[in-house]
Amino acid sequence: MSSILTNNSAMVALQTLKSVNANLGKAQAEISTGKAVANAKDNAAVWAIAKVMETDQSAFKTIQKNLNVGDAVVATARAGAEQIADLLREMKDLAIGAANDAADFGKIQTDIDAKMAQITSIVSASQLNGINLLATDVNGAGGTSFTVLGSLDRVNSTVATTAGEIVVNGVDFEASIAGATITSINSRADAVTAIGEIEALIDIAVQGAADLGSAGKRISDQANFVGKLSDSLKTGMGALVDADMEEASARLQALQTQQQLGIQALSIANQAPSAILALFR
Repeated sequence: MSSILTNNSAMVALQTLKSVNANLGKAQAEISTGKAVANAKDNAAVWAIAKVMETDQSAFKTIQKNLNVGDAVVATARAGAEQIADLLREMKDLAIGAANDAADFGKIQTDIDAKMAQITSIVSASQLNGINLLATDVNGAGGTSFTVLGSLDRVNSTVATTAGEIVVNGVDFEASIAGATITSINSRADAVTAIGEIEALIDIAVQGAADLGSAGKRISDQANFVGKLSDSLKTGMGALVDADMEEASARLQALQTQQQLGIQALSIANQAPSAILALFR
């Protein structure tokens, strides 16, 4: 039955064209934004997961920067500790040189005092951003350690996170080395005694430098890991929300063709009622 009031063919063609236009708009949006899921309306579940991953990825980038600063803090203290160990070795050599009755004890003691003063200076100067792991007061507020955030571990399927911290204990060379008393060398016997005292300080310096080296390696390794983890999260977000540009391009071409055909089909359907005039001729 033909009707001039109801054009079923035109309605079908119109609905088809609307659907094609909607899909075409979505394909164009994917190509322009590069995302298949640009907002919560596109896919609420995927968008929510991607947003959580995005916050984690941003947090890990910041944590990596903090770890790099922490690594520099520890490296500063380690460099100072290594220099102190070298100065103590030189002091030991001077004391050994005084272990004979023909030595110039006064000159040797003067050199030892100068090197001890240099050690005190190094302890005071081995700080970065107010943190000195060689001092008794590490942070200027009575602290004995330095803490840096190493990670934020998210509990599966919850919003809860657990902070993973790296704690670096100060080695307190200010008290154990700079504040130590070494026997003044006025005789060969004094030199022998001083050698033993300096040997003990060398052991403290070497152990402290080794501890700082281990802590620095841990921080730098964690910084590298967090950087890789951040990259993995970014890759994961891309897998969830990024558009497949090859597929979107091919779909755009197909939809443009469908749009042209839909327009033609709607035009043909709109002309159908005029054919009824032939029945009245």
